[in-house]
Amino acid sequence: MTVIENISSGYYDQTDCNLGDFSDLVEQAMRPETAPQASQVIKNIPMYDVTHLRSSLADPKARRLLMAEWAHVLLHGPGVLVLKSTYADTTPIDAATSVYNAIIEHEKAANGGGADHFAAAGSNDRIWNALQKLCEVAPETFVQYFANPAIDAVCEAWLGPNYQMTAQINLVHPGGKAQQAHRDYHLGFQTAEISATYPAHVHDLSPLLTLQGGIAHCDMPVESGPTKLLPFSQLYRPGYAAWRRDDFRSYFEKHHVQVPLEKGDALFFNPALFHAAGENRSESVHRMVNLLQVSSAFGRAMETVDRVRMSKLVYPILARLWENGGLTESELDAVIASTAEGYSFPTNLDTDPPANGLAPKTQQALLKEFVLQNLSAPDFDTQLDAQENKRLA
Repeated sequence: MTVIENISSGYYDQTDCNLGDFSDLVEQAMRPETAPQASQVIKNIPMYDVTHLRSSLADPKARRLLMAEWAHVLLHGPGVLVLKSTYADTTPIDAATSVYNAIIEHEKAANGGGADHFAAAGSNDRIWNALQKLCEVAPETFVQYFANPAIDAVCEAWLGPNYQMTAQINLVHPGGKAQQAHRDYHLGFQTAEISATYPAHVHDLSPLLTLQGGIAHCDMPVESGPTKLLPFSQLYRPGYAAWRRDDFRSYFEKHHVQVPLEKGDALFFNPALFHAAGENRSESVHRMVNLLQVSSAFGRAMETVDRVRMSKLVYPILARLWENGGLTESELDAVIASTAEGYSFPTNLDTDPPANGLAPKTQQALLKEFVLQNLSAPDFDTQLDAQENKRLA
């Protein structure tokens, strides 16, 4: 009996997660027919030699067959794949690396550099919104870097056309510590309490909205700490509830795998896969990866709404009604849900960094906080504007 059959509430909770069910899934071996176009399989991870696939990527029918295979690997198979020699010529990688190193030095001098969601401060250097920054500083390099049919095809394979590209540079120096095992954006960036408020079927939906990838900017032997991966772990449906549990994290540390990458290789995985950046135990490898977080075109509302203006208009009314007992908390929550922005993203992570290592405070949280404290409307307006300015800066 699966976990979902044991849950009558339609929600997942950490206490419902079963390590035995999890291990049954992840201890399977990948069947060769899952990835017939892979050049080899290492530690349950199919490796695709893009050098031999360029003609397929240029032919619409062959490209679609390849994309269908990649989608099957990510959804029903091990949940991860490697594209070897994604760049036939690594000159764009080297050019981008030079730009990124300059940006890191500039940002460290200005503000100390960026934080990480799942690693200790000081163990790496981070560039938020590396996509736009590369385009602004070196647009010709940007064009050469992203003129890559293999990356385009794997993004489309998982998300369909019209996807939205974002990227962050992660540079881990010798001695840099490993991340904790986790799942990724969207639900992976929520606290356990918030994640548990989303119904089970949304846990199934979340990984279909993004694709996680990484482009190796240098040769990365295992001792340099390439991403630790647990193939097939994306199949465990309550995984967004489970990954914070000590027993699941301990299991991950005992059973994860790592594969070395070469400059110009690319790694892509289902964001529901349990994974973590490894510890850099090398003496001289400064491990730079361009982390691609690619989003579905469908992650948008139908209409544009000025929620800042709406929040300012309703705040005095909500504060008065709450103070006079004219609203219950459930009624207050219902109004706030229809008024203010309830999600932290997208935002500018340079100026609006994650709170508690996960996600910035939302408009809804700020609005409710002010109502409950019965603070003045001008103070609310000022704080709301400041929050919005940080998000858009």
